[in-house]
Amino acid sequence: MRRFYSRKLDKQVVMLGAGEYYVSLKGEIIYTLLGSCVATCLFDRERKIGGMNHFLLPGMVHPDEIFTSEVGRYGMYAMELLIGELIKSGARRERLEAKVFGGGNVLKFRASDGDITGSNVRFATKFLELEGIAPSSQDVGGNKGRKILFFSDSAKVLLKRFDVETVPQALKEESAYKSKIFHPRVDKPAVILF
Repeated sequence: MRRFYSRKLDKQVVMLGAGEYYVSLKGEIIYTLLGSCVATCLFDRERKIGGMNHFLLPGMVHPDEIFTSEVGRYGMYAMELLIGELIKSGARRERLEAKVFGGGNVLKFRASDGDITGSNVRFATKFLELEGIAPSSQDVGGNKGRKILFFSDSAKVLLKRFDVETVPQALKEESAYKSKIFHPRVDKPAVILF
């Protein structure tokens, strides 16, 4: 996570990387670049509290199995952390609204990894449905990256789609994150007790 001041927007900006989340009570702008990852913006309009997460699920997750899938923990964890932090900061769960972005087909995945980008989008949608939080807007899928600027006090979002080849930073960061969470599976030998 990085912070900087934007003269153009006259606001403090918090930049999220893959695997991070942030909640603002100060009206900051939360900014991220997305490729295959998904970012969910949640906000309580009455309290003017907003937050965003940025996650990449490490495997195929069927939306109906998000609570039982071993690999569903990453997205589940990101969503639970964000909701928990919003509530601790004074937001009310029944007032939460959502906006969902990302899930573009921009990273090269192994065929055995399944439909990662589609799984990301389906996971976020299903999770919010189960929580009773209807997304007020979403921009997902396709083959473009996305630059997201989320104004945490008003829930306004500025979105710009881009070819990831033109912004190598986005692809580099997501690729590094992918490498960190996608590692060869090592099966532990069974222990036999006598």
